[in-house]
Amino acid sequence: MKPSLQFRLSQHLALTPQLQQSIRLLQLSTLELHQEVEQMLEQNPFLEPDDEYASLETAAATEYERQRQDHIEREDRASGEGEGAADAEPAGLDGLEVGATERDDWENGTERDDFDGIRETPSRQNDDDEFDPLSRNTESISLQEHLRQQLRGMRLPPQDKAAVEVLIESLNEDGYLADTLDDIAASLLGVTDDEDARDELASRLRCALGWLQSLEPNGVGASSLSECLLLQLRGMDDHPACALARTICRDHLELLARRDTRKLTAATGADDAQLKAAQALIVSLEPKPGRAFARAEANIVVPDVIVQKSGRNWKVVLNPDVMPKLRINDLYAQALRASRGGRGSGDGHAALSSRLQEARWFVKNIQQRFDTILRVSQAIVDRQKNFFTHGEIAMKPLVLREIADELGLHESTISRVTTAKYMNTPFGTFELKYFFGSSLNTEAGGNASSTAVRALIKQLVASEDPRKPLSDSALSSMLEEQGIQVARRTVAKYREALKIAPANLRKAL
Repeated sequence: MKPSLQFRLSQHLALTPQLQQSIRLLQLSTLELHQEVEQMLEQNPFLEPDDEYASLETAAATEYERQRQDHIEREDRASGEGEGAADAEPAGLDGLEVGATERDDWENGTERDDFDGIRETPSRQNDDDEFDPLSRNTESISLQEHLRQQLRGMRLPPQDKAAVEVLIESLNEDGYLADTLDDIAASLLGVTDDEDARDELASRLRCALGWLQSLEPNGVGASSLSECLLLQLRGMDDHPACALARTICRDHLELLARRDTRKLTAATGADDAQLKAAQALIVSLEPKPGRAFARAEANIVVPDVIVQKSGRNWKVVLNPDVMPKLRINDLYAQALRASRGGRGSGDGHAALSSRLQEARWFVKNIQQRFDTILRVSQAIVDRQKNFFTHGEIAMKPLVLREIADELGLHESTISRVTTAKYMNTPFGTFELKYFFGSSLNTEAGGNASSTAVRALIKQLVASEDPRKPLSDSALSSMLEEQGIQVARRTVAKYREALKIAPANLRKAL
């Protein structure tokens, strides 16, 4: 075979380092971008923060204050509607969340999921009190530290205090023991054949567990929900339903969760009135003793963009508190230009020039990242105008391709922009992906958004008779009466996504 030379003309896409960095920055969350900026500031001498650069902690504090002011304004508006406005039950979407408590969720077998938005849901104990998002955590004290403070006030031998300390460290965030006493003892002793030492340590840990379970909050140190509730029922002997509540928590908690009144009556011999009193007592308990010490900061999301009213329309502005303000160090850049072509300039000068170019690319790509987020956010707002006026029940179907075609971008770019980026709206802070949803057919020939259908399901469940909760088939029929064709299996899928319990678990005793 004779070797020869051939020319071939072809096209291909080459991802330059600048383009690779632009794609990577686009998909980062605000926190990850903040970390990336800090790392770049440490590594690249040509990059420096602007004087107005705000840290993510400052942005979070600003968000706390903004939410606080928004809450106060809403309360003032509500109180101005009339004396009975505060006692009236909110309708629609707001009626499902504002003023509700987590114990109400636990009572009907559900626990709200805020995956679609961060909303403020505090209960005002006093109309004169101002809402403070960090009121539970003003001292930022953890559950472990709270227990240690009580332990320091107890006059226990050093060995017992050390054993209680070990158990405190073994608690999870809900206040439960993450491991059994045997596992804790084995981890302390390691591999050993000394049965006396093992028995002595196990005995000391059992004694320490008794001390731990006597501390506040009640129910801490339990290994199961049943034990946690039983610990909280201690000292309530004067309550008429305490004995029955103990029996249910110890032996029939599963029947209570299933709302199986018939089997509960047969197992306990109690009538309906006694069962209702016992249920009310159990519901008043705290299934997660450590929940009150959870850090509220973890539930705050700093939005990337903010939606503002502009005449009859809505406009999107970037949140200035999360935008890194960077600049090129002019002194270093001028020194590098002055040394160009001089004696000794070689590999070192080329390396510094590369770092200067890297800094310029980084600043440009960050600006391009926020410009793209702003464009995509404005396109979403233009498509979902009704949401910002009427709430999620007015959401329209929307897919990534529609925004991509409108802006001349690829679907993958829209997917990167809408992931882990958040928008502040009059109804709360939502991830940009929240505004996208599949479409469902209607009798009128149009389409309804799956998000709006979920909102309708929440409204229907909120207004149902607790003695006769709506089944998935009933919900499907009621939606069909409103012109929305939804199968029973689809209703069940949406209900599970909303963390709403089935009808049999929502039924009141």
